[in-house]
Amino acid sequence: MEAEDIFYNKQEYIETASGNKVSRQSVLCGSQNIVLNGKTIIQSECVIRGDLANVRIGRHCVISKRAVIRPPFKKFSKGVAFFPLHIGDHVFIDEDTVVNAAHVGSYVYIGKNCVIGRRCVLKDCCMIADNSVLSQETVVPAFSMYSGSPGKLQVFMCMVGQKSLVCF
Repeated sequence: MEAEDIFYNKQEYIETASGNKVSRQSVLCGSQNIVLNGKTIIQSECVIRGDLANVRIGRHCVISKRAVIRPPFKKFSKGVAFFPLHIGDHVFIDEDTVVNAAHVGSYVYIGKNCVIGRRCVLKDCCMIADNSVLSQETVVPAFSMYSGSPGKLQVFMCMVGQKSLVCF
């Protein structure tokens, strides 16, 4: 079964010259430090904290409702330092998710109600299941799936036939 198309009200969004669509109900703090590379959708009630450090979001990304995107930080004896956050192309971040990662690769799916701990690195083509919590500095390998609280690697068993690959 295919997902249904979701239509939006053009009056609720601001469309930029590069095709980004940003909800008027979203909060972009420090917008001069936020770069959207094109055709990215920022839905309502999202918070992107560009006032802390640079946030760069790639092309064709979707940041769903009530998601919070904030740069990672590290505590030192003399204070706190924030570091830039880079999100790759074709990334989907679902509703009510908090992302505090150092890097999110391309073709990444982050499910609903997730918490991505500070300074995590999500490599290309990975998936974080709904309601997962990744502890700080977790590295998610490419082509893997993490789920649970705390998030753990899910193991898939694959069988290779003469003309097909079956995973379960």
